[in-house]
Amino acid sequence: MRTKKRPAKTNVFLMILLILGCLTVLFPLYMAVIIAFKNPSEMTNDVAGALSFPSHWSLSNFKEAMEITDFWHTLGNSILITGATIVLSLILHSLTGYAIGRSMARKKGFRMIYYYIVSGMFVPFAILMMPLVKETANLGLDNRLGVILLYVVFYMPMNVMLYSGYLKNVPMALEEAADIDGASTWKTYWTIIFPMMKPMHATVAVLTALGTWNDVMTPLVILSNSEGTTLPLAQLNFQTQFGTNYNLAFASYLLALIPILIFYIFCQKQIIGGIANGAVKG
Repeated sequence: MRTKKRPAKTNVFLMILLILGCLTVLFPLYMAVIIAFKNPSEMTNDVAGALSFPSHWSLSNFKEAMEITDFWHTLGNSILITGATIVLSLILHSLTGYAIGRSMARKKGFRMIYYYIVSGMFVPFAILMMPLVKETANLGLDNRLGVILLYVVFYMPMNVMLYSGYLKNVPMALEEAADIDGASTWKTYWTIIFPMMKPMHATVAVLTALGTWNDVMTPLVILSNSEGTTLPLAQLNFQTQFGTNYNLAFASYLLALIPILIFYIFCQKQIIGGIANGAVKG
């Protein structure tokens, strides 16, 4: 059977879109790199000077940025908070998605629970901010543990939707066969279903990690002391009343980019399949 070839005009149009998309991503990255390596004296207002390479490539901005942000301490806090959020999300959200996804077709109550949880995606954080600040302080959760628990709740709607959608591609016959063999629901889930959702686990892990790693507002309003300061929160030190030290700021941003980029590269093989299979209408 012959496949229809795309018209030449369509191919050209797609190539133009691809080039524009690459430029949209690469140009800000290029600017971040060259500014991070420049000395403040090389920062000029003219376009040619702003786009030019540094006269001398130096790591002094990175060293100073690490000192100002207390890099290793704040990096450790970010890794702890992000890692704990990912682990709890994979366990709790997958269990919730499994319970809802497998019961939604048979029981209307589970469909209502599904809609209730997913509706949390449409609640702005600004509405919740002040009540959360007061409640976490009253409960003694104005610390890293409180931030982790809040992130698990914040990303629950999106993750449950993805898991529930992905489960529609997992045949029920596998669970029926396990049930005939005498396996409990709990054992069936952990030995059969959970491993089969590996692509969705990778997708959920990356999406949750990106949101948690880059978030500033939640730690800013929840944490009551500097011990739990995350890396994005520490980067606010580069912004003063009179401006921003862009050389140090971009150097710090690049340092913060490396861990999450490594994590993304590690998970990327599973991500596309997970999103494609999870984007099923509930």
